[in-house]
Amino acid sequence: MFTISADVSQNGSVRSTDAEIEEYDFSRLLDKPRSLNMERQRSFDELSIGMSPHPAFRNIDSNSFRFMDHSDAVFSPGRRSGFNTPRSQNGFETHPMVADAWETLRRALVHFRGQPVGTIAALDNSDEKLNYDQVFVRDFVPSALAFLMNGEPEIVKNFILKTLRLQSWEKKIDRFQLGEGVMPASFKVLHDPIRNTETLMADFGESAIGRVAPVDSGFWWIILLRAYTKSTGDTSLAERPECQKGMRLILSLCLSEGFDTFPTLLCADGCSMIDRRMGVYGYPIEIQALFFMALRCALLLLKQDAEGKEFVERVVKRLHALSYHMRSYFWIDLKQLNDIYRYKTEEYSHTAVNKFNVIPDSLPEWIFDFMPKHGGYFIGNVGPSNMDFRWFCLGNCIAILSSLATPEQSTAIMDLIESRWEELIGEMPLKVCYPALESHEWRIITGCDPKNTRWSYHNGGSWPVLLWLLTAACIKTGRPQIARRAIELAETRLLKDSWPEYYDGKLGRYVGKQARKFQTWSIAGYLVAKMMLEDPSHLGMVALEEDKQMKPVMKRSSSWTV
Repeated sequence: MFTISADVSQNGSVRSTDAEIEEYDFSRLLDKPRSLNMERQRSFDELSIGMSPHPAFRNIDSNSFRFMDHSDAVFSPGRRSGFNTPRSQNGFETHPMVADAWETLRRALVHFRGQPVGTIAALDNSDEKLNYDQVFVRDFVPSALAFLMNGEPEIVKNFILKTLRLQSWEKKIDRFQLGEGVMPASFKVLHDPIRNTETLMADFGESAIGRVAPVDSGFWWIILLRAYTKSTGDTSLAERPECQKGMRLILSLCLSEGFDTFPTLLCADGCSMIDRRMGVYGYPIEIQALFFMALRCALLLLKQDAEGKEFVERVVKRLHALSYHMRSYFWIDLKQLNDIYRYKTEEYSHTAVNKFNVIPDSLPEWIFDFMPKHGGYFIGNVGPSNMDFRWFCLGNCIAILSSLATPEQSTAIMDLIESRWEELIGEMPLKVCYPALESHEWRIITGCDPKNTRWSYHNGGSWPVLLWLLTAACIKTGRPQIARRAIELAETRLLKDSWPEYYDGKLGRYVGKQARKFQTWSIAGYLVAKMMLEDPSHLGMVALEEDKQMKPVMKRSSSWTV
């Protein structure tokens, strides 16, 4: 653990923008059911800023990356909704769970020197706390979004600045010093009643299971900084020198040159939400999708000073390569599956079709029945002679939100979810991955992990927190009815079961055997999903429009054009 007691000064100034304001209608993203009143008064939520081309792109030729994200130009300032109100502003009846969720979320708040700086992972006191009494960067994201949507940005600002301060701390594990840009996995506030002082203590992976540094923390931090800027219209926070330096340090870790032949990031097992050994080492989809989204967010936030301009140019190049690689080699649908099934091996040439020398006999039996006629998804991992065909929810949802997935691919992912509802949603949304590892495969890949037994925890468990990601992806693809159906399913159990961390079983029927109750991100994920359905303009905080300049010319099956 690393400790820091220095406080960070708070600058509450909000600087107005000189950009021209024009109307933007987010309702075009929705497939509106007639039974719901989606009419809203024209407000600041529905305004967009006419953005001039980024200065870094003026000397880039027409074939280069150009950021044309209309949704990002839309401020979506939060306003209080759902809590202490019998009916929301948009005509939706507030579910009885909403008030309980807000009350529990507020009880999870952590204060440092009188200011709220985050939410603890869980309020469950029935078991040993382990690290569930800490503020996790990834866990706080849905809480932060809930507060932003509810018009309470100060806690998010405090969190961003405190974690940034922790990033600057010297980080050593045994005798090895971690990269300067590594963000903490979590932190906690230590109270000294004798000296009447408070100290922050951070964990950069040295206390984690497996001693793995969190690769995703830095990406979530950049994404959250952009969400804060988007929600409040306050650009002054992102423009602070310390925030600009923090972004550059994170990008330096990711964009450094090495022996890589791919634009994807090479990662160890356990470096993200799946923080235990689950066979995701290599190039996991979750990290690649978050990497892509963080790069796009950084383009919007980096200043055009001498240091910022250099990073913008490097980010632009990486986005080109990464989008092509992911869309070409990670994507699978019925046509691509059939092509892999017929692959030749041992091709030694730059014209090779089977570029990763994947052996067709390594295709798992379940994939042939799982793949629908219309649908597709980004597989879990691609590397030398290795394709992990498992479905991972977070990576695919982030691919949609960041526009790593093309509109056709996004539609295909939604088609897959609808076609395989029982497998991926079941009785409790949402499978973190599918299918589960079993028997000999489980023993070899997880090392006989007693927590990740089949259909439990990360190994095919059902995680309610993923509701907010599914909802955002559904709204972005114009299919909110999918999210509505999943949320209604979750509402039959979550409150009654005391907001569990995860559910077990092939259908998600049972509260997880080691699941904590009153899990904060289960609560926050539900609130964010509800608020986005009520006011879809909130989607602008977490979604980026496609840039057609990055779209590769590829041929795929008819499922892409459904």
